[in-house]
Amino acid sequence: MTGSTAATSIGIHDLAITTTHYAVELEDLANAYGIEPAKFRFGLGQDQFSFPAPDEDIVTMAAAAAKQIIERNGVTGLRTIMLATESGVDQSKAAAVPVQSLLGLPSEIRVVEMKQACYAGTAALQAALGIVARNPNERVLVIASDVARYQLDSPGEPTQGAGAVAMLVSADPALLAIEPAAGVFTADIDDFWRPNDSTTAVVDGHLSMSAYLDAMTGAWNDLQAQGGPAIEDVDRILYHQPFTKMAKKAQAHLAKVTNSALDLALPGEEKTENARDTGLANGTLYNRRLGNSYTASLFAGLAALLHHDSELAGKRVALLSYGSGSVSEALTGIVQPGYFDAEASARFSAVLDARETITIEAYRALHATERSSATDYETERVTNAPFRFAGVTGQARQYEAN
Repeated sequence: MTGSTAATSIGIHDLAITTTHYAVELEDLANAYGIEPAKFRFGLGQDQFSFPAPDEDIVTMAAAAAKQIIERNGVTGLRTIMLATESGVDQSKAAAVPVQSLLGLPSEIRVVEMKQACYAGTAALQAALGIVARNPNERVLVIASDVARYQLDSPGEPTQGAGAVAMLVSADPALLAIEPAAGVFTADIDDFWRPNDSTTAVVDGHLSMSAYLDAMTGAWNDLQAQGGPAIEDVDRILYHQPFTKMAKKAQAHLAKVTNSALDLALPGEEKTENARDTGLANGTLYNRRLGNSYTASLFAGLAALLHHDSELAGKRVALLSYGSGSVSEALTGIVQPGYFDAEASARFSAVLDARETITIEAYRALHATERSSATDYETERVTNAPFRFAGVTGQARQYEAN
């Protein structure tokens, strides 16, 4: 199905993605724990996960992703930064404030941090669309940046990860024009949460999977009630990916809910016979190497799709967002002519390949290291990213250009 957009469309004008210095190979993790590697590769659909060096966090990743946006687009009309995360570094000060400082952006800018588990990136995108609708001369920088951490030796450990996606939201966007109709769903469920006194999440894995599927169904049904496109009018579908096998489960569930034949093949799997390809394989290419990037996960899927499919112009993409607790939203957009960058996939693949594979022993030691802000300290210089977390002085986190 080919869609069309009006001249006053609003959406994602540019997008950039980045990750951390370290990577953990899940085959190494499986061998170290005496687990068959296929349990991770095929059972979860994961090959690696990114892991931050001591001088990396959500701020350094957010600034690195946003830097690419600023270098390509400048700052004209940019008056808002919204940073979505569920692994915030301060209970009061928005992580977007040091990002603004690191990027040398003007003071005449509003900044805010948004939270609702993995859904917050979509909430930030919707808020940005509203700001631009009010004043089409303004542009909004939306950043989703997260580090997913679970307890060592827990079932969630192989689904850790880290990454950041920055998006420039504007009128007449070059990449994806977001359509007005959206479906939403909220239910108070304790499937996944992180108490204030814990650096790792608490997870009810089985409940989280059912809550995800129930919320997605609710959001999809509400999208239909709001006049959104039917399933047959959607060309590509993207999902939140705590692990890529979850996207496959979500696709199978949506196919059942809509009575549709949708392809269920992840990369390397055989296509589903007599089923429609909606981009499931392309949309999971980055996440299976990043691991779970929480708020950035859905948009890492969007980046992968746009980077690997050169024939999307005029096509409609559905984005199905989910955040535990739980909130879900279904929205759609039309891919714009000229969106395809033939070198984008090679550039980000090079970023993924450049990560340093950390040994399991070193990873476990780093994971177990928790430093209190009560004592000043300086971090070891490890990352070669544009920005780094330098340490704590007077209980305040310090950042610097690398």
